This record gives sequence, C-alpha cells and structure tokens, in this order.
Amino acid sequence: MYPFVYKNPVKIIFGENSIRKIGSEIPATARVLMLYGGGSIKSNGIYRQVVDALSKHSLYEFGGIEANPDYDTLMKAVELVKQEKIDFLLAVGGGSVLDGTKFIAAASTFSGNNPWDILENNAPVTTAIPLGSILTLPATGSEMNSFAVISRRSIKQKLAFGSPLVYPVFSVLDPMVMKSLPKKQRANGVVDAYIHVLEQYLTFPNQAAIQDGWAEGILRTLHSYGQRYVNEPFNYDVASNIMWAATSALNGIIGVGVPHDWATHGIGHEITALFGLDHGETLAIVMPGMMRVMLSEKEDKLKQYAQNVLQIPAHQFNIDLTIDGMESFFHVLGVKTRLSDYQIGSNHIPHIIENLSKGSDIKLGEKGKVTREKVQAILEDRV
Repeated sequence: MYPFVYKNPVKIIFGENSIRKIGSEIPATARVLMLYGGGSIKSNGIYRQVVDALSKHSLYEFGGIEANPDYDTLMKAVELVKQEKIDFLLAVGGGSVLDGTKFIAAASTFSGNNPWDILENNAPVTTAIPLGSILTLPATGSEMNSFAVISRRSIKQKLAFGSPLVYPVFSVLDPMVMKSLPKKQRANGVVDAYIHVLEQYLTFPNQAAIQDGWAEGILRTLHSYGQRYVNEPFNYDVASNIMWAATSALNGIIGVGVPHDWATHGIGHEITALFGLDHGETLAIVMPGMMRVMLSEKEDKLKQYAQNVLQIPAHQFNIDLTIDGMESFFHVLGVKTRLSDYQIGSNHIPHIIENLSKGSDIKLGEKGKVTREKVQAILEDRV
C-alpha cells in the first residue's frame, strides 16, 4: 500500500427530512445563491423545502445548469455572484449542478484574466466561495469530493479541475428526493458509481485489503440494489443504499494508497463532448473494451473482481465471461454498451482520439500504457 494523507472535511447530513436542517449550517448573515438545473426541483417539492429552510437568509437563485455543465452558462452565474455580492453557494441537484457550483465558487474569486485557465491550464485555485449541496441524483460523488468536470460546448471540450477549496462545507443526502427521478437518470447514476469504483480498483494488486474489500462491497451493493432501484417502485431502504454507495464510490476513501486508472473516464469525456451522450452511457461503453484490451495489465484484479463481485469461480475465469457479467448488469438497468447503439461508427474513432490527444501523446491509465493504439483498439472493440 502506498503512503497517503486522507482528509475529508465534508459534513454529511443523511436521512429523510434532512433538507430542513440547512438553515443552521449556513451563516445567518450569508448572501446565499441557490443553483439548480432544469427546474425539476420546483415540481417535486425540493425547491419549496429549501426556500422554507432558508426563510431567514438573503436568498438568490440561478437555474438552468445543464447536464455536463457548460462554461458559458456558469460564467453567467459568476456575473450574478459578483453583482449581488454572494458569499455562500448552495447547489441543489445532481453531479452536474454540484460540479458547476464548484467551478463558480473558484471562478468568482479567480485572480487571473480568464477562468477557463483553471480547466485548460491548471491555473491554481487560491480562493473560493464556500458552498454546500443538496444532492438530488446520486451518481458522481461530487457531494463529498473536491473535483469537478466542466464542458465548453462552443469548442467541444470537457475538462476537469480539483482543489481542496471546493469541498462542500456540508452535503444533504435525503433518499426521498430519489422518488421522482426518471428511470434513465437512475440507471446512469448506478453505472456512474460502478465505474468510479472500478477506476480505483481495477488496476493491479497493491496489498490494500481494506480498500479492496470496501470497493468490492460497494460493487456488490450496486448489484444487489441497482435493479430494484431502477426497475421497481420506489423503496426507501433501496434508495438509501444506492445513495450512500454512490457517495462512497468517490469520496476518496477507497482510493487512498492504491493506483488509479481513470482512462475510461478520459475517453468517455470525449465521447460526451463530441456526441452529447450522458456520462454514464459513455462509461458503460468504454469500460468493457478497456477490460479486454488491457487484460495483461489488469488480469490479477480482473480475476479478483470476477470472483468476489460476479461470483465467477477462479478456475472458470475468462475475460469474455467477466465482461458479459458486467454488461448483463448494465443491460438489465437499460444502459447500452456499444458505440453502434448510438449510431457512432468506426469512422468516428479518429475524431475521438484526436480530441483526446489534443496534439500530444496519449499515456493514460495506472501505468501510462493506454496509448493512442490502445485507445483505438478499445473503441474498435465497442463498435
């Protein structure tokens, strides 16, 4: 196990009716900007709960943050923050709203000329407006980490940044908010959490028994509850387990002291940037190809995954059976697993690779061995 330092300052407020508690978590004198997406929080009652909980605060709002939050939209929110002298941000939504809010928090106090530099040139984040979150769609783990992914549709880019300054001060996890989620969003959320775990687990053995056991436990939980969550009527206990599994998948704890991959995410981001697929959809496409093409690098952990998660006996291991086990789970959720399912053909692969490389060599994965040629093979496997 590698040496590590782990600190997670996010206060988690979990359970039914937790939204009403946020008033005591935000300074009474704060000028609060509530940020949300397409407006579903107004039809499912969450908006009213927030307004009631913050009735004694100065509350402003900004809606319309897209799935895969767009830089140009977020910069409009930055303008509002400066105009109204906002000093606390409240994200009410899923990972896209949370990610967008993190960028707004950093961009609003950025000392450089162009906040895009935070994403494109890794410009340091030295200050940020404090933020809290109310999670409405479990998937990304953004409610308990310090990372965000932002799109810029005008130039077909999707880039990430991270800073300890954009950890949420608190995050509310009320499983009741999941009751009104569309089936597609529920399914994508399960896949997203599942692949988050694999990116930190499916590398090579590193004598990290606690991390491996926790990762496998999250994966088994997603298998056990995922189909019921997506395909059956709402059940509070099922939703609770899915919500906490998605948060635990990317709050840092299973990733300490172990190698990480994240090549599937890197490739998936470019598919989203170019073709507009949902994040979870791209991950379900790329990961099976990653497992097949990188078998020689990942074989030990693939065998462990097959045995401990998919219940495939060690003596029966083969890569096709392992991939089939994972894909079958995704298909039961209603998530497709091939580029051709979305009318993306072999002729599109060079464009994906070029967008990924940005004119440089490609060296992704836990050992930097996911090269241009490997990406080509992974994508060809998924047509």
